[in-house]
Amino acid sequence: MQLIDWNNKLKLSIMSEGQKKEDPIFVGNGVSKFDGNLIEISVCLNDVEPHKFEYNGKWYTKLKVNKKKEVDQYGKTHSVSINTWKPEPKDEF
Repeated sequence: MQLIDWNNKLKLSIMSEGQKKEDPIFVGNGVSKFDGNLIEISVCLNDVEPHKFEYNGKWYTKLKVNKKKEVDQYGKTHSVSINTWKPEPKDEF
């Protein structure tokens, strides 16, 4: 008997051939406050440093804040990770 996770299989088939799924790079956590109207996060700047980029003389890092499936043992409701997505180059004619 073989168990197939159809949801995961569907996600993989939707991704284009050039894309690959990367493991998230977690750099912090957060907690939801005021009935979810505010998410307060803490980020480890040492972990963020390698992922910064310069644009118009200023430094940036693209982050993703995701709601956790369950509140963790420290009361954290959200995780913070590096947004590693990069657009695929377009073929120019």
